[in-house]
Amino acid sequence: MTKSKATTSGKVRSFSEQVDEYIAAAPEFAHPILERVREAFHQGCPQVEERIKWGCPHFEHHGFLGGMAAFKRHVGFGFWKARLMSDPHGLFDPARPSSMCTAKIGDLGQLPPLSALVRYVKEAARLNEQGTKDPAKRAGRPMPDVPADFRAAMAGNRNARKTFAALSASHRREYLEWILEAKQAATRERRILKALEKLEAGESRNAG
Repeated sequence: MTKSKATTSGKVRSFSEQVDEYIAAAPEFAHPILERVREAFHQGCPQVEERIKWGCPHFEHHGFLGGMAAFKRHVGFGFWKARLMSDPHGLFDPARPSSMCTAKIGDLGQLPPLSALVRYVKEAARLNEQGTKDPAKRAGRPMPDVPADFRAAMAGNRNARKTFAALSASHRREYLEWILEAKQAATRERRILKALEKLEAGESRNAG
């Protein structure tokens, strides 16, 4: 469900009650960080739509703009086309250029001013409005479905589930194909347990 709020300029913004609930349930340190990131998306792109996808808040305007996720000790957020954007405040982790949540923030003071975040959002929105494609995200083979046993394993591990949701499509594919390629049930079970361990630590499959 969404609700609308009118700004002082008369523009109407749409806010998702599911995102409200997500922020309320996040660790207390994360609340002001999530709220500032959320406000930046709305100021930078008043037409933005909020959704919960893969268990985390995402922002859409002519496709994905970005997303955010709260973890035990940090908030991750980023932009779908971060590799095509300028990064004057050094928010993007060059080791994770394709992750939706490449910026890792543990304290509100680590964020640049709201006005700076708004400029990032405006650039992301402009790329989407212009139809600019990220060559690294071109459609290829279909994404495998999340197998029932892996989905069930993640259902009992909130941090693993959130990390998986925040990964780029290519990194999610790495996990899924690795699990699905196991030829023996015991091998598949070991891979699922290893995947949960790495996801719990906030890592892609090939990290470390």
